[in-house]
Amino acid sequence: MFEKAKDMYKLQKNAKKIKKDLKNTHIEAEHEGVTVTINGEQEVVKVEISDEAITNKSKLEDSLEKAFNKAIKKSQQIGAEMMKEVMGDFNLPGMG
Repeated sequence: MFEKAKDMYKLQKNAKKIKKDLKNTHIEAEHEGVTVTINGEQEVVKVEISDEAITNKSKLEDSLEKAFNKAIKKSQQIGAEMMKEVMGDFNLPGMG
């Protein structure tokens, strides 16, 4: 039982480290003149819009949507990979 408590403490410690790492990981995605940067916790860090992208409102809206979705998907993949590495060490059913 003590061993399981130790494992849970280690898991919690690793999860906190991953959360910190994700906060410092920047993911960039671009679509037709719109570049979005988010961190691994899916918080917006920066949005850049080219002059060309501004000329058409509906195209800009579409580009923003696609760039954000790309960035979020990338951040989810990165987070899942980081968690998979940690969870694999614990041999929990269905987690690695």
